Amino acid sequence: MTNKIMLLEICANSYQSAKNAQEAGAHRIELCQELSVGGLTPSYGLLKQVTRDLKIPVFVLIRPRGGNFAYSNDEFEIMKQDIQLCKDIGCHGIVSGVLNEDKTIDLERTQQLVKLSRPLAFTFHRAFDEVVNLKEALEQLIEMGVERVLTSGQEQSAELGIKLLQELNALSKERITILAGGGISSENAVKFKAIGLKEIHASASSNIVEDKTIFSKPLTYSDSQKIKAILDAI
Repeated sequence: MTNKIMLLEICANSYQSAKNAQEAGAHRIELCQELSVGGLTPSYGLLKQVTRDLKIPVFVLIRPRGGNFAYSNDEFEIMKQDIQLCKDIGCHGIVSGVLNEDKTIDLERTQQLVKLSRPLAFTFHRAFDEVVNLKEALEQLIEMGVERVLTSGQEQSAELGIKLLQELNALSKERITILAGGGISSENAVKFKAIGLKEIHASASSNIVEDKTIFSKPLTYSDSQKIKAILDAI
């Protein structure tokens, strides 16, 4: 297992992060904004510029707000419009998903998003880490034709959840890709390759502290050197 190519997806929260990911050799990006709340749908301008300038595949996070993953009818309509926009401007994949209030997958709505996304690939995002029955949920996503699921193994980090990630990968029987994400770095990336995973997801981020104003917060970006270090490790 350990000699096979492993793909690295970078969670890019800005145009510069996306460019850094490509220049460092990442295989794909997940484009989003507002990492401080776990990521939100990126702006139209950012989508347009990234898809125009990048040559590596661009997957887009479709999440209209922070908080839980159970959405109102209006929020769901926004999600569908954003998916259509991503298709229209040439994105390569969609990252999304919907839960019910009881932490089960909203099968009807998620299926609608998967169908609307076609022919683009669909990743079910880390809402998966909140579901109550992972094995049942995995089979439901496979049945829908979802290509991959982003998960930390229901832990704060993928390294802590590595045992469950290995179990999910065995259960998948290559019918769906288990995309490990959450705290992945050059120090632990090889552990996921060793258990047979084919793809990992990382932000590989660093912070820039700008001049202090009443609005200032550290600027987070995907760091080329950290991305290269992960690639070297795997």
